[in-house]
Amino acid sequence: MLALFKNLKGDKAIWAIVALLALFSFLPVYSAAANHVFSGGKSFMYLMTKQAALWVLGFAIIYSVHKIPTHYFKGLSLIAMPVVLVLLGYTLTVETEIGGATANRWIKIPFVGVNFQTSTLASVVLMIWVARYLSKIRDKKITFKESILPLWLPIILVVGLVLPENFSTAAIIGSIAFLLCFMGGYPLKYLTAIAGTGIVLIGLFVTVLMTNPEVIPSSRAVTWKNRIERFWNGKEANDRVLSQLDKSKMAIAEGGILGKGAGKSVMKNILPESDSDFIYAIVIEEYGLAGGLALLFFYMLLLFRVVVVANGTKTVFAKLLVIGVGLPIVIQAFVHMAVTVGLFPTTGQPLPLVSRGGTAIWMTCLAIGIVLSASDKKQEDPNVLNIDENNPLEVLSGQL
Repeated sequence: MLALFKNLKGDKAIWAIVALLALFSFLPVYSAAANHVFSGGKSFMYLMTKQAALWVLGFAIIYSVHKIPTHYFKGLSLIAMPVVLVLLGYTLTVETEIGGATANRWIKIPFVGVNFQTSTLASVVLMIWVARYLSKIRDKKITFKESILPLWLPIILVVGLVLPENFSTAAIIGSIAFLLCFMGGYPLKYLTAIAGTGIVLIGLFVTVLMTNPEVIPSSRAVTWKNRIERFWNGKEANDRVLSQLDKSKMAIAEGGILGKGAGKSVMKNILPESDSDFIYAIVIEEYGLAGGLALLFFYMLLLFRVVVVANGTKTVFAKLLVIGVGLPIVIQAFVHMAVTVGLFPTTGQPLPLVSRGGTAIWMTCLAIGIVLSASDKKQEDPNVLNIDENNPLEVLSGQL
């Protein structure tokens, strides 16, 4: 065990933050799992064993990935991008029910019985792809036409394939990709034109969504409209029905300053998705405002360390890579918290590293492993390394 800890490379603060959040996650997940025990007939032992197994494999992913030299991810993205696009397209044809919700977001992994949300992998792969391209053109004059196929087409395809069933995730992916282009030195005049066009298209989309959602080719369109209306009106269409947000606010109000104590939440029994999409409300109910702020502090600390790691890397690719895969974790956490307290409409985003998870835990761990790989000071610029000509991946990565 000591030998294992000695082999942990990279930013020790990130290792500590992830480990603490993973350990803490078992408390609210165990408490909020009551819904699944009473409604689904599954035992606490089964649910917690599954959560533990997911995290064991998650840390194995972090450990394995953080040992990979950062520049290797350039070559891996070329292999992974076509696979991701095929998986996203296939996912739209598969209807899966999880937690009573039916959507085309998951595919079942054969022989394992675990549902895999392909958009989580697509986000990581796309950010690596964008970082690779931007680092390649960093010191070159590039026109918009030249960048359509290698840069914007993959972004449009990934966002477009995620959007029909998961608007919030598509928005996060698109926003981070655009931010990377800005940070990567992509011509500002093109980014301004793209941003202006995007604002107009979003305005048209929202107008159509609120006036005639049936026109939008997505089974989620009516749900999006209802969530926006509920957010602005502050109530359900039926005044006698409490919304998820109402119940979430009740849980927060019950928590007070110090909370009711671990496992003593009452609202977990009536708040849908209390162990995933609204777990932050259960955290505050049980641990109070103090617990909620402490959790927020750890995500802020993670954001700070991601920025520190990005600033300390030696190559443009590594800087963009760290921001691209690390920032979405923190943004998703902030969106989850904002939804829980009523600042955003309901989005269905779980709390990274804390919510009861499936393969989303693994993909978050994949992103953490990449950040840790870049934070290892021994990862040198591949341009000054002696490339092993017998290693095809190393040759490919060094040339990209």
